[in-house]
Amino acid sequence: MFKILIAEDDDNLRNALLQSVGNEGYKVKGAHNGKVALDMFFAEHFDLVVTDVMMPLMDGNELTSKIKKGNFNTPILMLTALENIDDKEKGFNSGADDYLSKPFALKELLLRIKALLRRYENSFENEIIFEHTKLNYKTLTIEINNKKIELSKKEFLLLFKLLSKPNIIFSREQLMNEIWGYECSSFDRTVDTHIKVLREKIASEDFEIVTIRGIGYKARLK
Repeated sequence: MFKILIAEDDDNLRNALLQSVGNEGYKVKGAHNGKVALDMFFAEHFDLVVTDVMMPLMDGNELTSKIKKGNFNTPILMLTALENIDDKEKGFNSGADDYLSKPFALKELLLRIKALLRRYENSFENEIIFEHTKLNYKTLTIEINNKKIELSKKEFLLLFKLLSKPNIIFSREQLMNEIWGYECSSFDRTVDTHIKVLREKIASEDFEIVTIRGIGYKARLK
């Protein structure tokens, strides 16, 4: 199931979008400004971001720029009431993948979301490839030096999460929320145990899993 983040400061519009997009079978979360949206993006995995341009604390252009500067290929659809071509140019220059002017038909928004997700699904975002290591999200498989390593689903998702954002520190709570959904009562023990197993199973020339004492973990590229 694709997961979509909707950043919109208008409460009524945001709630309407959350309901309508959610009714299409997507998992959706909302943010009322750009700063909250950025924090959510770095805390969780999202397959697509829908953002308004004019928002308090951080506008949609800055939000888009910060996401793209992190080398994330997550598609971003901008919503705006601004019709000036210069404003649209600014949005595309910040990294937006598509633009939709307000007011818009909900059907058109959903069609654009589907088109962006098709493009995303067929992109290399579903794979993480280093010199000696290849992870495939669709098949939940990892190969090191062309040799397949057997991992459980949770082990794979944990490793994929860390490697999707190298050098970004993830707290144990963030990892627990993203992968287990708080289904376990002790996230410290659960995450630590899975990290220990990953270190035992995987010896890669491309990366290492680093413990950040008192916080969590990150993947560091060699």
